[in-house]
Amino acid sequence: MQTHFSPERLKDPRVAAVEPILRKCVHCGFCTATCPTFTLLGDELDSPRGRIYLIKEMLEADRPADAETVRHLDRCLSCLSCMTTCPSGVNYMHLVDEARAHVEETFARPPADRAVRALLAAVLPHPGRFRLATRAARLARPLAPLLAKMGEAGARLAAMLALAPSGAPKPTQFPQEAVKPAGARRARVAILGGCAQKSLRPAINDAAIRLLTRHGVEVVQPKDEGCCGALVHHLGREEEAKAQARHDVDVWTREIEGGGLDAIVVTASGCGTVIKDYGYMLRDDPAYAAKAAKVSALAKDVTEFLASLKLAPLAPRNMVLAYHSACSMQHGQKITSLPKELLRAAGFEVRDPPEGHLCCGSAGTYNILQPEIASRLRARKIANIRSVAPDAVATGNIGCMTQIGEVDGAPALHTVELLDWAYGGEKPAEL
Repeated sequence: MQTHFSPERLKDPRVAAVEPILRKCVHCGFCTATCPTFTLLGDELDSPRGRIYLIKEMLEADRPADAETVRHLDRCLSCLSCMTTCPSGVNYMHLVDEARAHVEETFARPPADRAVRALLAAVLPHPGRFRLATRAARLARPLAPLLAKMGEAGARLAAMLALAPSGAPKPTQFPQEAVKPAGARRARVAILGGCAQKSLRPAINDAAIRLLTRHGVEVVQPKDEGCCGALVHHLGREEEAKAQARHDVDVWTREIEGGGLDAIVVTASGCGTVIKDYGYMLRDDPAYAAKAAKVSALAKDVTEFLASLKLAPLAPRNMVLAYHSACSMQHGQKITSLPKELLRAAGFEVRDPPEGHLCCGSAGTYNILQPEIASRLRARKIANIRSVAPDAVATGNIGCMTQIGEVDGAPALHTVELLDWAYGGEKPAEL
């Protein structure tokens, strides 16, 4: 794509970052074939190629974002399926992230929209606040049908209530401290506690800790670790995201320089995608660039790290799993076959639902901010999962688990919960 940024504009770090990305796009349209919103809506501006044009025009003209540009950018899931398909290597992730930051800085959203986004940014990254919010949501759930009739803001609040868990999760088995391995230590890792996952399903990290420690891995849980920054990052709140990233870089750097770390294990693929990008996010920060790059290099999805342990194969068991590959896993981190290989080696029969490249509609806060599109994507995903008749759905991201829920009695479980059970741990309560 030909660009016409002036030399003066190219002095802007944001423009300098996006200009080479824009130039890589050759208008081929391969991205439209795998874009969920273009598949549903059929509007060129709701495809990656269309959004790239809008971003180019906005930044090239050095103008504030307008309502049309914002509408189409807001509809983007950041599923990154386009990056898997693109033959030219366009880094759409970095492009749309920079565009969202520009929108946040230059566009005056309607008051109700600003309020909902501010609420999400103030609550979701903080486990204590999030737990209080889920308790309140359980009480307010009967109001959801009424709220759904009260315009866009009401529909978003209704979506929040619908996504809230019906009961409080079982508390974690492990206090936030180091957990020693059962036998001789093979490795030492930090595990990301997370924010939403810590409140919604502590059983995921508990399963990971049990499985890792049974195989000789010491697991560190730093007490002052915070949100990775993914949630506010995708809302365009760039400085908040960077501040959260710097905080966690400092926390993990202390562990690296103290007892040493072989990996930073992440059990939420959405978080993993962002942590692996810290080196890029903080590349212009002289105090953090090198430390952030080191943290990114150490970040591993839990299945990546488990593969390095070479778990023993187990006898087949009579259980069929539908494997839902989270977008942040397959498109963001390029981890595709590995989780399925681990599950098959553990004795499960694993089936791939049709249209596995399409998003389930979760996408961080997307199922709250764009509930109508998200519900259509969920219905499509459920139908595809149903077609393979599973006993359970395996996935690697808490957002997908919450969005998919249960399919004809088949619960959505984290891959590591199933692996922990197979290798001698607790059977998930849902099975």
